Amino acid sequence: MSTPPDGPDHDYDVALDDPGDSTIEAGDLLDDPRTDAEALCLCSLLWASSGVATTITDALAAADFERPVYGELFTVIVTQVQAGKPHDPASIAAALTQAGKTGTHRGTQLARALSDTTMAGSPPEAAGHYAITVVSAAYRRGFHAAAASMTQAAAELAQAELFEHLVSIGRGQRAATVRLDRITTALR
Repeated sequence: MSTPPDGPDHDYDVALDDPGDSTIEAGDLLDDPRTDAEALCLCSLLWASSGVATTITDALAAADFERPVYGELFTVIVTQVQAGKPHDPASIAAALTQAGKTGTHRGTQLARALSDTTMAGSPPEAAGHYAITVVSAAYRRGFHAAAASMTQAAAELAQAELFEHLVSIGRGQRAATVRLDRITTALR
């Protein structure tokens, strides 16, 4: 088993030399905020200047985050940034408390997400890069959803409605393409 230089007592030890080890799956790496683009985006955003934070929060939407808890955390950050308030980890924790979101199961998840993203290790200057990565992933998920919608429509819609459904999906994907291009240009 490979051990990181700082010792074996960490929960991120991974057997890199045993490809037959079925206990580690590709998706498991996404559970580590240090390898999750969404967590890294939020981390950068938490430490970014107000100008950079405004640019990023204007470009992204909560729906761009695959993990709903990250989308909710992003929404809290957006609220702070739009109000001209600090958006550092302590200020976001205080905002969660003031909103009454800390005493529930979901509040615990938000607090954990804040803790994880705070410590993910992404520098503030990487915020644009990770924001583009988040939007790009959301764009691809949109195509998966479009395909699923067409599959369902082919099975359930009347024949006369199929083409209009396809056109509607195409318009939505065209708008998503324009948005992705606009954000990529603005954040590079």
